[in-house]
Amino acid sequence: MAAIVEESKSSKPTSPQIVIVNPKPSNGLTAKAIDFVEKLIVKWLYDSKLPQHYLSGNFAPVREETPPKTDLLVKGYLPECLNGEFVRVGPNPKFSPVAGYHWFDGDGMIHGLRIKDGKATYVSRYVRTSRLRQEEFFGGAKFMKIGDLKGLFGLLMVNFSLLRVKLKVLDDSFGRSTANTALVYHHGKLLALSEGDKPYVLRVLEDGDLQTLGLLDYDKRLTHNFTAHPKVDPFTGEMFTFGYAHAPPYITYRVISKNGVMHDPVPITVPAAIMMHDFAITENYSIFMDLPMYFKPKEMVKENKLIFSFDDTKKSRFGVLPRYAKNELLIKWFELPNCFIFHNANAWEEGDEVVLITCRLNKPDLEMVSGDVKEKLENFSTELYEMRFNMKTGLASQRQLSASAVDFPRINESYTGRKQRYVYGTVLDSIAKVKAIIKFDLHAEPDTSKTQLKVGGNVLGIFDLGPGRFGSEAIFVPREPGITSEEDDGYLIFFTHDENTGKSSVTVIDAKTMSADPVAVIELPHRVPYGFHAFFVTEEQLKEQAAL
Repeated sequence: MAAIVEESKSSKPTSPQIVIVNPKPSNGLTAKAIDFVEKLIVKWLYDSKLPQHYLSGNFAPVREETPPKTDLLVKGYLPECLNGEFVRVGPNPKFSPVAGYHWFDGDGMIHGLRIKDGKATYVSRYVRTSRLRQEEFFGGAKFMKIGDLKGLFGLLMVNFSLLRVKLKVLDDSFGRSTANTALVYHHGKLLALSEGDKPYVLRVLEDGDLQTLGLLDYDKRLTHNFTAHPKVDPFTGEMFTFGYAHAPPYITYRVISKNGVMHDPVPITVPAAIMMHDFAITENYSIFMDLPMYFKPKEMVKENKLIFSFDDTKKSRFGVLPRYAKNELLIKWFELPNCFIFHNANAWEEGDEVVLITCRLNKPDLEMVSGDVKEKLENFSTELYEMRFNMKTGLASQRQLSASAVDFPRINESYTGRKQRYVYGTVLDSIAKVKAIIKFDLHAEPDTSKTQLKVGGNVLGIFDLGPGRFGSEAIFVPREPGITSEEDDGYLIFFTHDENTGKSSVTVIDAKTMSADPVAVIELPHRVPYGFHAFFVTEEQLKEQAAL
């Protein structure tokens, strides 16, 4: 059994202080001169006729915040275990881009559904990042966008960004986070995350409203980026995280105690700068993924590519490190065929093997979520996989568990890092549109004869949203917390949007039966754009964070 890292006994652990975000940008003649030259470069080098798919339809931002709207229409009923707040974050740019736009670029907006005693309240708030505050000061977009980072134009936009900081037009002392990717709860704090910076701390008020408290740097111990997908061990209360960078050390691993104390950094050596969006933990190990999605600024200019590009000639490597290692000396690396992974479902140990359940992509292209993408994507393949790493023999194996296209896998998080049976995922018709929610049974054999996702084999159920209706990541909420009740006894909750009517809702379904009849549908007061990851804050957690 893993030995929990203890705090120093010489002093009582204290909660890390929240950093108040108060940037000091400058809008003088220097700022106006840079803006003028930038406009000339955009006019000269950027094709303004390029479509902006991820700023249209239900990807288009809803720029006005919504204070708590109470007594929403609930069709069906809301079970008592859903008392709490369901939150989902996603990109919602407050200002139109100067030039290019990538779906990953938008300002983080959180859509919340406060549920209490069968009633529902909706709220939406921006995460009040330093980036957002400064662009509000200027009244327009000023920070560099991923959508701009292509070709010579990308190089020039990078230099405009550096110049604005150097001449103190922009203040980067509080980072450049969009806080638009994911949410996690740890040590009495709800955190809004994006992997290019540090976490933002939110408070959920009793009426469901959302308040940004500031930045979390763990008393200045966090000096690198922080993944959007940290893992909280439900048995120990610890959080495990990492950050990736464009200069060595390319990966830095961290352990954060249940009391919120961040332990010393553990650099992880990989050969080059990569994108590592997720990782996994087991009871005794952490699993890192050295996948060939490389940061290549030179190729961006020479080959007119996005700054991150995938190399389909390289193998994928997986590093398994003891969870509490003080350095990387004990890491074991395993090789598997070329792939990329955005999201893992879970991992655990079986005898000499470490098992990873994941969604494996074949030859991804990040331009799939840039401005000129097609409505439906061709040759887009992402399947559920089981990967096994034998710590004794050093051998790795993998097997396909589903047809394409599956992503955003979730589990009953009471089993994080331990063996579990059920995985809940989304069925995609493109990289961004969810057309169904699917349930897998890992104890059943997959039906390898099927080339499409259908019930049978290890697929226990599919909740189809219907023509023109699309959803988002579904969060499992157990009827009873812990691992003493049946693993799938609970509900799946997710945002939905009907493109036929333009209306949005929150849907609740029975996770055990996957019945086509929803348990509840909550009508929302306005359109909710498609977004990224969600989280359910329990009533107990709401009380805990309110007390801090």
